[in-house]
Amino acid sequence: MFRKSFKNKVSKYRFEIKHITIFFTVLILFQIVMVFVQKTSLNDFLSETQDWYKRYSAERFAIITSTSMELLFENLFLNKSFSNLEDEKIVYSFNVIFKTPLIQKSADDICLILIKDQRIYVVDSGQKLDDYLRGILPPYDSNVHTHSEALNFFLSLKDKIKGSEVIYSNLVDKKTFNILVPFVPNGEYLGVMYLKVTPDFSFLTEEISSNFDKVSLLYSSLIFLGLIAIFLVSSQAVKERNDAQKKLYEEHAENLEKQIKFEKESLFTKRIYHTHHKAEKIIGFIKEDVRRLEPDNLEVIKDRVITYSNFISRIIYDMKWYDQEINTIVNPMFHTDINKVIRFIIEHVFLRISSKNDMFEFNTDLDDSIPKVKINEFVVWEILEPLIQNSIDHGNKRSINIYIKTKYDRENDCTFVTIEDDGVGIVNELLNTNEDGIKKIFLENETTKSHLNINSGYGCYIAYQMAVGRCGWTLDAENLVNGGCRFTIKIQN
Repeated sequence: MFRKSFKNKVSKYRFEIKHITIFFTVLILFQIVMVFVQKTSLNDFLSETQDWYKRYSAERFAIITSTSMELLFENLFLNKSFSNLEDEKIVYSFNVIFKTPLIQKSADDICLILIKDQRIYVVDSGQKLDDYLRGILPPYDSNVHTHSEALNFFLSLKDKIKGSEVIYSNLVDKKTFNILVPFVPNGEYLGVMYLKVTPDFSFLTEEISSNFDKVSLLYSSLIFLGLIAIFLVSSQAVKERNDAQKKLYEEHAENLEKQIKFEKESLFTKRIYHTHHKAEKIIGFIKEDVRRLEPDNLEVIKDRVITYSNFISRIIYDMKWYDQEINTIVNPMFHTDINKVIRFIIEHVFLRISSKNDMFEFNTDLDDSIPKVKINEFVVWEILEPLIQNSIDHGNKRSINIYIKTKYDRENDCTFVTIEDDGVGIVNELLNTNEDGIKKIFLENETTKSHLNINSGYGCYIAYQMAVGRCGWTLDAENLVNGGCRFTIKIQN
């Protein structure tokens, strides 16, 4: 019963528990990584500290041993004559000094390297030191490999030690130190004392690491228990939040649905107001063509009227549907010649205005090699016509020259359509981009007309929405250096 009740309770908050579990897992992983990093840092610190302390302790050990030897050696020079019993005691004392470091695990080798009459003597026991003092100790034989490492190290630093009388040490195999301490009883340099020392502080590192592991385990356990407590407390808070959030979402969905419906209706109404004057103008052209019908121009006027009528149908379709089916815009069955559309718009729309000679003049440079596009012919019309109309309406000059050019880039397989004019250009403010990278001239309700009305600010907006949003082209606007503006359409075939 308890298991079922717990399962039902958990299943209600599967989403929240999933995220809380991930949160806990991430925290635990972070804790593990942090412990690992801390332990690595601690080991590095201990290693660096030990490296320094090993050298320091090895040198201090060598100094103490050398000092003891010097003091005993000085006493020999103060007391020249000894009885046999005293001589044996002194030998024993030297043996103690030589053997004591070797008894310790850290010392591997110890000897005195003395120089007398340009000869080298190696002393590693009280008997040899006594023989050296009596003058009967033979010089060091290089054929004997005993203390060879000490002799090589000493010979490499022989002149430096005699001149500076300072301690020299080097590290071998990252753990063993070869140390040379100047041997100067009564202030007279006689040679060096050599010690080979391998300090071992691993027990200290192991103890510190062991204590660190215990503290880390305890610390991690406390954090884990704290996370469990947070989980239990947050479960109740999540339950209450979900109830309030559910009601809020339901209310928000209703308000959002109303807002979207309102925006669609508003935009739909604006599009109707924006396009109705186009329909009126085209219908006027149709009426004029019908009145001019004669037997010899029947076919020409018929084709033109059919094209006008199809464009009116497209306008009515746009006014009827807010979201058109994509296959009515882009479809493999369409084979639209952009040059043909441009010529028709210029000749049978803009140039039919009676006062056109005083208002504007068209100059075209159309590349016949551009490929046809799989876009509805009248959608291309809807894109090009507002851009050309913009140059006419906003040129702010008595006579405007409009240049329309098409060019096919074979290397990149793309078509460029440019519409230029020699007017005053676009206000710089409208060329600024918003947070989405869209220039202000292509946004809704943006216009350069001095008197705003419901038909303003939608031409370039609709052209941009159709070209970029529906056809997948790119559309850009810019001012020219010598005045005027340019609209550039890039069509990737």
